[in-house]
Amino acid sequence: MLHVVHHPDYMTPAPAGSRFPWDKYGLVMEALAVSGAAYRVHRPQPMPRLHIEAVHCPDYVAEVVELRVPPEKARRIGFPVSERVALRAQLTPGGTWLAAKLALTHGYAANAAGGSHHALYDTGAGYCVFNDLAVAAQRLIGEGDARRILIVDCDVHQGDGTAVLLATAPEIATFSIHAEKNFPARKARSTLDVGLPDGTDDAAYMAALEYHLPALVDSFGPDLILYQAGVDPHVDDRLGRLSLTDFGLEARDRFVGGEAARRGIPIASALGGGYGEDRMAIARRHMAAMLSVAAGYAGG
Repeated sequence: MLHVVHHPDYMTPAPAGSRFPWDKYGLVMEALAVSGAAYRVHRPQPMPRLHIEAVHCPDYVAEVVELRVPPEKARRIGFPVSERVALRAQLTPGGTWLAAKLALTHGYAANAAGGSHHALYDTGAGYCVFNDLAVAAQRLIGEGDARRILIVDCDVHQGDGTAVLLATAPEIATFSIHAEKNFPARKARSTLDVGLPDGTDDAAYMAALEYHLPALVDSFGPDLILYQAGVDPHVDDRLGRLSLTDFGLEARDRFVGGEAARRGIPIASALGGGYGEDRMAIARRHMAAMLSVAAGYAGG
């Protein structure tokens, strides 16, 4: 059975002029409901503020929670921070943490939101308010749920915020495979970065992933993997520059799940990016990613 973390407040009303796909988080659950897959939904609580402040500047956390994010930071995030957005920003890291806790019991679990890998110490960026991956990882380490965590980021955009926030955490490693010329223009330094040329197809992508990821897993030796399973490497994605097909995304997700299972490592996924005018098509890709990771883990 697939264990999925979801909260109704993952959806918020879209601010005027925003191109962020606010409704996809509900559509993912609609797609899952008609998929025929067996699943159980778990509802997260907001991440306690002290754990967010362990990663982000307390002054910035206060700006978000108290709804006084300055205009320049709101522009960098990509939308204003309303009361609903602030709540969602606290629920999302709570969801990724809960998915990880469930994975420690069940092997694999998915957060039906999250993957906010651009958020930095004192500001959000690129549609990301708080970095749920970094916040969840630090809490899991701090509370003794894991000794070493690997964050595997397969979004089309580099996980720059995650890399910067965790650069001085030796017990957490970061891996990012992304389109080299895509956002952000200035890349950070992950533990291992694999920058791909525009137009990279299924075969070339999988060759790079299969070459780099297993070696990092074996050398670092994590006892938990957090997986940013963005579907924006898809050829039809509005913000992507790679050319993966549905079959390529499935191969990617099965591979990541299988590599974790073969080593007996629990894995929790976060939704990540996916953009386009056809919101249901994007939602189906996210739903398929959850099922593919689960299939890879079960078959590993």
